[in-house]
Amino acid sequence: MSTLSVARRAGTALVASALAASLVASGDPAHAVSSSSPAGHGATWLSHQLNSKGLIHNRQFKFDDYGLTADTALALRAIGGHKKDVRHARHALARHAVDYTTFGTDRYAGATAKLTVVAQQTGGDARHFGGINLVKRLAQRVATGAPIAGRIEDRSTSGDFANTIGQVFAVRGLLKAGDPAGRSALKFLLRQQCGNGYFRLNFNTDKTARDQGCGKGDPADTDVTALAVVELAPVAKGHGRLKKDLAKATRWLKRHQKDNGSFGGGPSTSAANANSTGLAGWAFQAEGKCGAARDAARWVARLQVTGNVSGTPLAGERGAIAYDRATMKLAKRDGIDKTTRDQWRRAGAQAAPALLALSRCRS
Repeated sequence: MSTLSVARRAGTALVASALAASLVASGDPAHAVSSSSPAGHGATWLSHQLNSKGLIHNRQFKFDDYGLTADTALALRAIGGHKKDVRHARHALARHAVDYTTFGTDRYAGATAKLTVVAQQTGGDARHFGGINLVKRLAQRVATGAPIAGRIEDRSTSGDFANTIGQVFAVRGLLKAGDPAGRSALKFLLRQQCGNGYFRLNFNTDKTARDQGCGKGDPADTDVTALAVVELAPVAKGHGRLKKDLAKATRWLKRHQKDNGSFGGGPSTSAANANSTGLAGWAFQAEGKCGAARDAARWVARLQVTGNVSGTPLAGERGAIAYDRATMKLAKRDGIDKTTRDQWRRAGAQAAPALLALSRCRS
């Protein structure tokens, strides 16, 4: 099986930047935002990316993108006002649960973890989703033996693609389900947090090494750090250390926010971009840091297609969010076609929920 096939089925990206860009926060909205607000326009555009089957279809490479469909469903659920679209996507993902999380005898931990969270957050039953007990399967992918107890692992002939992103979703899903493996997974996750407060992306490659935690020189990753805050803040009650560690991660994010409100991502996405800024802004909201959240949202809002765009190359794209300024400039000239739409969809799925700060952060 090719690496690309593994990536499509397991929800694992070929490089860290693509992986980070495929994420989205799945927080718990208090109410739906106005459809005429920036976040509302972003949600409407995202809903139009789902095809009649409820899936995001990549026309360039001709495949249904289950991972991005999951991200889109979570974004729509977080913003609110699109229950029918969320339900449509959830049903589609349930029909393809086996396709997304397995390949033959292979079992993918990251995809199983994300789908578990999707089921839980969109009204599905994670223990009966598409004929699969996702909670049980996810718990089976959590290592029990030292020195990697708590670490999620793929069972695959093509290698183990699991990393901290999947670990975050696994912790969220297992703790929410009340599965005992959740505490072990949480303990391992917190070992991936480095001294300054950020989380690293990749686990140690040597599973026999005594030290499986963050090591000297492990690069910081904005996206993973923000994701940990967003996903785990709602399940942190009763976990005193987790609350403290999330606060530490939030302080690290605040220290690294640029004066204009933006963020870069990991080593390969260090320039300011909508994906990283959007996810960090969402993390600030989760921790009640409205000032920082608003600053991030305002930066993202400048990359959103707005106003009357009929008769222009961006006709029909109102609400879409560009990855960066260069992307927006190019789209104003050439529009969004099948070779560029994937990037816009990923940016929108991650950044649109951050725009909620523009209407919800008043102070």
